[in-house]
Amino acid sequence: MGKGLTLIGAILLVMAFGGAVAIPLTNQPTFCASCHTIRPAYESWKLSTHKDVTCVDCHVRPGLSGFIQDKVLAGLEDVAITFFGTPTDYHNLESHVHSSVCLNCHRAILRVTEVSTRDLPPPVKEVGLIMDHREHMEAFEERGRGEGCTTCHSRVVHGQPIKGYPIVIPRGHVKLDDQPHEPNVPSDSKLWFATMNDCMRCHDGKQTHDQEVLSNKCETCHLPDKIGGFLF
Repeated sequence: MGKGLTLIGAILLVMAFGGAVAIPLTNQPTFCASCHTIRPAYESWKLSTHKDVTCVDCHVRPGLSGFIQDKVLAGLEDVAITFFGTPTDYHNLESHVHSSVCLNCHRAILRVTEVSTRDLPPPVKEVGLIMDHREHMEAFEERGRGEGCTTCHSRVVHGQPIKGYPIVIPRGHVKLDDQPHEPNVPSDSKLWFATMNDCMRCHDGKQTHDQEVLSNKCETCHLPDKIGGFLF
């Protein structure tokens, strides 16, 4: 009995020591970048507005449950696929970032209606964006389709600025304006669709919320005095 307890204790000690070494190591973005499939995401992250936020800060929910599900189990699955399966091509990877993680840093945005254009990046500033984040989050929750912050902000960290924008921002209507955009990833890949998704996915004049059709008129999202002649 004594030897058995000693063996169990030794195993637990080794596991604890291994975890104490492995967890800080695997929390580093450079560790994530050691996987060739993830490397492009690492390179885009280094150039993004979130370059001071680590991978696990966004992709692992806080608490024991988040650690086990998002890091331990998901990490072991990734390792198994890397060594014993066929890793997914980068442009077909999917990773869900929970809104609760985003709101840990950005909760104040729920109290803001961005009618003022002073903090908007050009050229969005010139067309007066209107956005009520709380209203959208409540609508996403009501729809129950797993939507949230990344429904609109999916490429902010791992995308590239387009059409004169200084930073990566949510797509407005890339298919409708006079500056067409085509992502530099394989057509019809998951990343291609994520990059091309824009406000018109919901504001198409057909979908409904609270029994009202979501308008696709310019003034739904832009201040009329900013876009002027575009309304007529």
